[in-house]
Amino acid sequence: MIHKNYLAVDLGATSGRTIIATFDGKKVEMNELTRFKNPMIPLGGHLFWDLPALYNEIVNALRLSVEKGIKIESIGIDTWGCDFAFFGKDGQLLSNPYCYRDPHTEGAIDRYMEFHDKRTVYDKTGIQFMEFNSIFQLDTLRHNHCTALENADKILFIPDALIYMLTGKAICEYTVASTSQLLNPNTGDLDADLLRSIGLRRDQFGPMTQPGTVIGSLSPQVQEVTGMGPEVKVIAIAAHDTASAVAAVPAKDDQYAYLSCGTWSLMGIESKTPIINDESYRQNFTNEGGIEGTTRFLKNICGLWIFEQCRNEFKDVPAEIGPLTALCQTTKFASIINPDDPSFVHPASMCKAIDEYCERTGQIAPRTPAEYIRCIYRSLAHRYTTIIDILQGLSPTPIKCLHVIGGGSKNPHLMQFTADALQMPVICGPTEGTALGNVLMQIKSQGLVKNLVDMRKIVAESVELKQYNPSV
Repeated sequence: MIHKNYLAVDLGATSGRTIIATFDGKKVEMNELTRFKNPMIPLGGHLFWDLPALYNEIVNALRLSVEKGIKIESIGIDTWGCDFAFFGKDGQLLSNPYCYRDPHTEGAIDRYMEFHDKRTVYDKTGIQFMEFNSIFQLDTLRHNHCTALENADKILFIPDALIYMLTGKAICEYTVASTSQLLNPNTGDLDADLLRSIGLRRDQFGPMTQPGTVIGSLSPQVQEVTGMGPEVKVIAIAAHDTASAVAAVPAKDDQYAYLSCGTWSLMGIESKTPIINDESYRQNFTNEGGIEGTTRFLKNICGLWIFEQCRNEFKDVPAEIGPLTALCQTTKFASIINPDDPSFVHPASMCKAIDEYCERTGQIAPRTPAEYIRCIYRSLAHRYTTIIDILQGLSPTPIKCLHVIGGGSKNPHLMQFTADALQMPVICGPTEGTALGNVLMQIKSQGLVKNLVDMRKIVAESVELKQYNPSV
C-alpha cells in the first residue's frame, strides 16, 4: 500500500497553516501541523505583509516535521492573489510586500485609464477590474516613486517569492499570475504591452510555470536549519488558493457552478477556454488560470468579510460561531444589501455602513445582532442568485447544482438560504478544499494520479459531503 506524506502550506489573508497530508493510494488524510496569524502590518501610512515571518513559519514547520519523524515527499505553497514582493540583484528582499487592502490604490483604475483603453485591457486579460489588481498596484507604486520598485531586479507574486526564498529559484506560477491583470490567457504569458504601460520588463518576473512543476530542492541553508535532505522537493502547485480549491471540487460532470466561500466569495464555472466577450466585459467577470489548461470564469463577491467585521462590533452575543450564526433564525428581518457596494470595502464601522445603506435604499436598518446576521446571510444568498443567473447565460453548459468549498460551507444557515434562493441543490465540501487541492497537485507531480478526473475521485473518497435542497 502507498503511504506518502506531503506538506501543504496554506496562507490566507488573516492566518496561515501547514498541513501534513498522507496519501494511501485511494484517499488523503490531512492533519494540521502548525497554525499562525498573518496580520496586516500598519507602517508608515500603509499596510504590509510580514513576508520574512511567513517564510520563518514554513521553515519552522519543516523543522517540526523532522523532529516528529515525518518523512515528507514535497512541499507546496498556496496564497491569495495579486500581491507581490521586490528582490534586489543580490537576491535580498527590498521591502515587505504591500497588502492589497492598502487604500493607496483608491482611484487607481481611473488614473490608469486616463492613458489607456479599458476594453483593450479586458480583451487582453479577461480579468475583472478591481483596484487591488497587480497592474494597478504596480502603477500606483510607480506613480508614488516607490524605492523598492525602482530598484527591483525581480518582482515575484507571494507564493513565488516564498519559493524563491526557500530554493533560490525564481518562477512565475501560472494561476497566481493570472490574477494580476497582466497575463494574457490566449498567449499564456505576461503581456508585453501591459508591462510596458507600467514601466516594467518581462525579465523582471520568473519564467511562466504550470501547476505540477517540480521546482527543485530546498536551498543548502534551509536544509541545514531544518534537517531536511535534498530529496524533499518544492512543487509549484496551483499557487492561487482559489485555483487549488477548485481543483478539489468533487464534481461528477461539468454541469455545475462552484462557490469558494470565505472572507471572499468567489463564484464561477470551470471552462475549457477563456470567456471574453461583450457580456463578460459588461458584467465585469474574470478569467483566471486553472489546472490542465482550464479557465476559472468567475466573479469576486465580498463574502463573510462583512459578517466578521460586524462580529467584532457585536456585544453580549455568544462567542462560539455556531450559536452566534444561529441567531439569524430568531428573526424575520427582511432588508437586503448589495455586498459588493463600495461602502462595504473598508468602512470604519461595518454595522454603520449597513445602516447607512439600508437608509439610502429606503429599507429598515438592523437593530440587533440577529438582524444584522440574517441581513448579511440573506444578502449573500441573493447576490449568489444574481451571479448564477448571469453565469447561466454565459456558460457553455447548463448549471444544475452549486458546489461550495471553504469555511463557509460549514455554515448551515447560509447554505440553506443559498439553496432556497438558487432553487437548486447546494453540495458542501470539502471545507479544506484549498489545502486538499494543494496536496493533490503534489501527488500528481509524482505521477501517482493522471488527471483532474482522478483527483476528484480521490476528493470524493477523502471527505464527507453535505447536500442542502431548496425548502421553499
